[in-house]
Amino acid sequence: MNIKPYLFFNGTARDAITHYAKVFGVEIPPLMTMEDAPPGMDLPPERRNWIMHCELTIGDSGIYLSDDAAANSPAMEGASMMVSLATAKEAKRIFDGLAEGGTIRMPWEPTFWSAGFGTLTDQFGIRWMVGTDEAPK
Repeated sequence: MNIKPYLFFNGTARDAITHYAKVFGVEIPPLMTMEDAPPGMDLPPERRNWIMHCELTIGDSGIYLSDDAAANSPAMEGASMMVSLATAKEAKRIFDGLAEGGTIRMPWEPTFWSAGFGTLTDQFGIRWMVGTDEAPK
């Protein structure tokens, strides 16, 4: 079994995919747009280039991303994407990249359980928790 989060955006999925690929250092996969949908999906012309589906592979995991065709996907609340990396140095780099243009909710710092941990809401409204498996000093 494999569980993957599916993140929805209101027209910014392409920008989010590009940003996440840069932050995590991964390739941008082929993107399925709303225009690729079968006939009958009546969309305004400005939404035809929106993303219908993307699977972004990050390490041994992945996330699905899409624009909400109705453009009314609510803000992410009550959940966060958790990323745990082997070293504090790499985790801090990822934290800083995701925080770019967003809002830091808990600054990156050592904790009693980890050499580093922080939380943020990125520029696309996605909440992230970033930590390391590296033990605290």
